[in-house]
Amino acid sequence: MPQIFITNKSGHPQPFEVHGWNHNLNITVPPHHTSTLSAPDKSSGAIIALHDGHEGEQAEITFNGFGGNDFIDISNIVGAGGNITIQQEHDNSTRKGDPLFMQHLRTAWKKASQQTKAELRGSVFTDSHGDVTRIGPIKDHPKLESFVRSFADGKTYIGVGAWGGSPGNPHDNAQSGAAHGTKNAVITYSDDDASPSPPAQLAHRPATPHQVKLVENVSAAAPHKPADHSGPGIDLHNKSHKQCTYFFYDNYWNGNGTAGANFDHPLKSAKLAPGASTFVSLPASFKGRVQRGTLIPATWAEFQLDASNDHAAHGDISLEQGCDGACTIASTDGTNPRHVGGFEKDIVSHAPEGAKYKRQDGVVVLASTVGNWIAGANNVAADWEMKEVGQRKAYIRGGTGTDDVRSGNRRLEVTFF
Repeated sequence: MPQIFITNKSGHPQPFEVHGWNHNLNITVPPHHTSTLSAPDKSSGAIIALHDGHEGEQAEITFNGFGGNDFIDISNIVGAGGNITIQQEHDNSTRKGDPLFMQHLRTAWKKASQQTKAELRGSVFTDSHGDVTRIGPIKDHPKLESFVRSFADGKTYIGVGAWGGSPGNPHDNAQSGAAHGTKNAVITYSDDDASPSPPAQLAHRPATPHQVKLVENVSAAAPHKPADHSGPGIDLHNKSHKQCTYFFYDNYWNGNGTAGANFDHPLKSAKLAPGASTFVSLPASFKGRVQRGTLIPATWAEFQLDASNDHAAHGDISLEQGCDGACTIASTDGTNPRHVGGFEKDIVSHAPEGAKYKRQDGVVVLASTVGNWIAGANNVAADWEMKEVGQRKAYIRGGTGTDDVRSGNRRLEVTFF
């Protein structure tokens, strides 16, 4: 089932009308956040930005249409008040829309003659400084269409197109060209540049560590002794039936989804009896993971505590480097409903034999789904985890589509089962 990722790069909550998915219920994407919608195969619909209750720029999508291709475009037929783009995931060549539409609109408005401004009164709306805040429906105003074409022709769908016997504008019709097969759709909204960029809340996500040498005998850090419970850190719970030591690895370096995973120098560790809990204080700069023991394959709870965009904690569960049991990660800031990622059920014991791997400590786990220095990607494990857990609850095959767990107080709860 395809997914639609809607990223709001602006500093304010952005509401959207949803047609065709999400039971046709509107959504509001928080600032610097990505929301995910599921879309049935061969479904069609639109995501329309709202500005003070008025419809604006919209992303239109048909999944797996003619020839097995997606059809995507950006339309300003019903108005505009912000910048928006759409593309297929990991395929920049399919990008549609003008990422600086509003900036180009404001520049054109300042250069427009007084006659043009008079003709567009009631269709172009400005603030007290004379800067354009939004425009009304283009489809109802031929002069507005001509004005918008002066700076955005060929960049977005402007007119009504080929419809009702009309051939439409060829530059508009070109916006509806087929994409490349069927993939997830990436929609980016911004008051500034709406070109897609990896969100800061993914700065802790590691790259696949093919070149990292495996260190089999890691010297464990000293067991954690709880100290300051008021600062950033992790509320850690052991809900398994055996004593476990959990190790916290700060990444070697960090970027937006391209962090360098640390395999040989844990920052801290915490030993917990079955059913026990503790708070692990960590520096606000921490970006990395916590896992059972020091070996892989293993389940990773990945997180950072002070993201550069919102100074909140963000985290997720990853099975890319294997699975040695269930794990969840959750917010602790009182958010209602609470943000929770991961899963609680045992997916190891009943997994297909081809998905399993016996570690050097004798523990049978699920193999890496993306590959590392031990072996290549195990597709049997990946297929099993997609069936039993799903990409939305945990990273399985990398990429996107996994829910981001945010906690505004720079603290997250991690529970191992």
